Amino acid sequence: MCGIVAALAARNVQGILLEGLKRLEYRGYDSAGMAVLDAGGHLHRQRALGKVAALEEKLERAPLNGRIGIAHTRWATHGKPSEANAHPHLAAGRLAIVHNGIIENFEPLKRELEVEGVMFESETDTEVVAHLVARAFERRHDLLAAVQQTLARIDGAYALAVMHADAPREIVGARKGSPLVVGVGIDEHFLASDPLALLQVTDRFVYLREGDVVRLSDGGGIEVFDAEQRPVTRPLQVFEHGDGAASRGDYRHFMLKEIHEQPAVIAATLEGRLSGSHVLESSFGVDAGALFADVRQIHIVACGTSYHAGMVARYWLEKLAGIPTQVEVASEYRYRDVVVPQDTLFVTLSQSGETADTLAALRYAATLGYLGSLAICNVPGSSLTRESDLSLMTQAGPEIGVASTKAFTTQLVSLLLLTLALRRERGDAREAALVQALRGLPAVLERALEMDSPIAELSEAFAEKHHALFLGRGTQFPIALEGALKLKEISYIHAEAYPAGELKHGPLALVDADMPVVAVAPNDELLEKLKSNLQEVRARGGELFVFADEGVALAATDNLRVLHVPRVDECLAPIVYTVPLQLLSYHVAVLKGTDVDQPRNLAKSVTVE
Repeated sequence: MCGIVAALAARNVQGILLEGLKRLEYRGYDSAGMAVLDAGGHLHRQRALGKVAALEEKLERAPLNGRIGIAHTRWATHGKPSEANAHPHLAAGRLAIVHNGIIENFEPLKRELEVEGVMFESETDTEVVAHLVARAFERRHDLLAAVQQTLARIDGAYALAVMHADAPREIVGARKGSPLVVGVGIDEHFLASDPLALLQVTDRFVYLREGDVVRLSDGGGIEVFDAEQRPVTRPLQVFEHGDGAASRGDYRHFMLKEIHEQPAVIAATLEGRLSGSHVLESSFGVDAGALFADVRQIHIVACGTSYHAGMVARYWLEKLAGIPTQVEVASEYRYRDVVVPQDTLFVTLSQSGETADTLAALRYAATLGYLGSLAICNVPGSSLTRESDLSLMTQAGPEIGVASTKAFTTQLVSLLLLTLALRRERGDAREAALVQALRGLPAVLERALEMDSPIAELSEAFAEKHHALFLGRGTQFPIALEGALKLKEISYIHAEAYPAGELKHGPLALVDADMPVVAVAPNDELLEKLKSNLQEVRARGGELFVFADEGVALAATDNLRVLHVPRVDECLAPIVYTVPLQLLSYHVAVLKGTDVDQPRNLAKSVTVE
């Protein structure tokens, strides 16, 4: 969740570190800080509660000057948000450390250090690691060895960057369960939790793997050691999206930009994966064809928005491919005794590829006898893709807004590609029709985006509301769930979603003039039943907002407003109907004046349990 930036350069690093923190603001945080080692070998630190702008103000009054430094944005896990709990943490005034993740056994380690006379200045688990590394360094005067010795004693998830005044030209980093990348420059190198933080200085990266420790040293040296402390070489990769991916451009918010990017990124997701009238199995990996031929069941595991994508995929996989499918929340999956039917494919969904619960579920699944594993992810080189047998990149590009938009729709497209690849009747007329519909999907989404103005007008009806209800049937029920999630995430309006047929089993008691009800109504086999459900709402004075297919005959009245959505094949309807719900939540949040891109209490990449 938090963000790490570190730099070892031939120039003053304050500006590099500060810009890196600004580029990591999308991840969610409550405080920020920076430590720099000056030419005289003295550590200087600045920390601030709140936004990076507060830290920047402090640095304007008291700049930090040095060629080596580390910086951090913190999202509180141990200890309340405060300047004292903000990173970097120091030990003996000589060592500075920043940390993402959770040290699960920090309490006994802290008691041990307190017995030895160590005085703690914060409530964090991170400060324990700082004192352990400092103590190990006093014995060996080798920062790499001190970090490796400390890692052997701690349990949990971490990405670390450490520097010491008595090792003035090196930074040591480590990762386990939380991402960390090395930015490769010319005679200067960097660490960050996300490549986006460093695109102003480099586009070349080394992605550290689970258990890796890295030492960056003066003159541009990069030494990587695996979990067994053996020297290893990790491949150098060039970042493909370009520095502009981290800019809002002419858009007011990243979220709005990313909503409007969906036609382009979906086109990119489809590119090279369709041939004639079928999906190319090789898109999923060289061994995909042989593995897919043996698949008899599927388990999909994901969190949050990705879980909703998995719920849609269940309808597709069972209807189009005839494969029984289960969809589970990752944080629940790994705490129960899972029964794995023979020839079951394990599928994970994650935007970052570093989602802690999803990664842990994959590692648990590896012990259960699945036929194989497939990761659908947006980040090449992420832990999820490296540890899965097969992977498919969604090609969404960097998503900065905390509330997922284009990552969700590209996951849906990827899951439909998977469904078609798993069909036993390969090359039949239905597959050909869907492939053709997929090719036309970006154009349909462009038309859906033209709904922006009427949706902005409609959003005014929600600005003063405190609750909302979303309804859908079939594949649109998960889309209703996603619409409710978006509204609550960025506008802080309490929103719930139900299958429309469940109204009479309880939720109907909530309906009155102060409870707006949003329904999605594509022209499918469940339309007439949905219309009956809508009549139940109208009869009780509820205010209805219906997103309906162009061919659906629904007459607007005082308490029924209808917005028509471009017609599309019913299998693709979940993707298209997502867009107006995203726009609705966005415009409501703007009217309410909330922080659209960084909603309170949330983080973009959930790398702790």
